[in-house]
Amino acid sequence: MSARISNAFAKASREQRAAFIPFIMGGDPNVEACARLLSALPGAGADIIELGIPFSDPMADGKVIQAAGLRALKAGATLKNVLELARKFRAEHAETALVLMGYYNPIYRYGIEKFARDAHASGVDGVIIVDLPPEEAGEVLPPLEQAGIALIRLIAPTSIPDRLPLLTKNASGYLYYISIAGITGAGAAATEEIAENIAAIRAVTNLPIAVGFGIKTAEQVKAIGNIADGVVVGSALVEAIARHQGDPAKVMEFVASLRGS
Repeated sequence: MSARISNAFAKASREQRAAFIPFIMGGDPNVEACARLLSALPGAGADIIELGIPFSDPMADGKVIQAAGLRALKAGATLKNVLELARKFRAEHAETALVLMGYYNPIYRYGIEKFARDAHASGVDGVIIVDLPPEEAGEVLPPLEQAGIALIRLIAPTSIPDRLPLLTKNASGYLYYISIAGITGAGAAATEEIAENIAAIRAVTNLPIAVGFGIKTAEQVKAIGNIADGVVVGSALVEAIARHQGDPAKVMEFVASLRGS
């Protein structure tokens, strides 16, 4: 596990809370504005940041994050830009963990070995590849492991219990539990169901478990934080970025309100 990722969860645990993990789309609303937002997130309470890789054909994203990806692409964002955003962020923030999240096509086109080297050089700690099942991850794992980059696996409610052994094998960093069987930003699962599924996951792994999809309010962050090791907020934050046209002060005020700081 990346030291920065493990340190983030350890610090949150010492403070008797869940790690707060905001997601923003790389290059949204443009690369320059995204750089300012990214740099401001640690000060607003981010323990780990998930930075999206924009892609034209997402399969797991709702309309809010789809729109953010299209805005970023229209503004000229590329995987190379996203890695440069990571590099600039790491030069300013030595401790906050940074995870890239996206689809396999841009990484495949970039070249997996080159991606792993460049991501490591840019200070990236982990990667979530949404559409890459463990059965197809054989060519990805060795370069990422060699570069010291965690491969963070997604676990859906429908994956429990049958696929848990396969999904947790070779996973690192943390596990991302998708709280609903659907796309980002669509509804919210009952806390009781989430708690049951987290217990099932804990029975087969010692990795921290973060919960995302459908978490939009400070109340939900607090409720999920009582049962998970980390809480991911994506669509609500991306929507705030669009609403405030990327204004860092207004967006970070919203982030801090979610974080409860």
